Amino acid sequence: MKVKENKSFFLMQFGDTPQLRVLDFLIGFHFFDYPLTEIARESNVSYNSIKVFFPYFIKSGIVCKTRKIGKSDYYKLNMENEFVKNLIKLDWLLTKKNVLEPIQEQVVCA
Repeated sequence: MKVKENKSFFLMQFGDTPQLRVLDFLIGFHFFDYPLTEIARESNVSYNSIKVFFPYFIKSGIVCKTRKIGKSDYYKLNMENEFVKNLIKLDWLLTKKNVLEPIQEQVVCA
């Protein structure tokens, strides 16, 4: 597995666990759907690990199945789920807090 150099503000704030890495990836690319293998690869989580907790994400409505191509099921964040909406808002708030506030402080100090 490749080592991810840059952690998102979401992962820095809440920890770097496989579940949070998957959520972080899906939040960052919530407009698209992906098969489990691609989700695992892009979020740096082993396929076997993702198979353990991903059914819970489906059951709780965090992700939904969008289509099937061959043997692969494609999934994306369920944008109608209130929890998912709040996660995306939280991710944006963390990003704004960590990116915009230092810039505003520099402008005020200058």
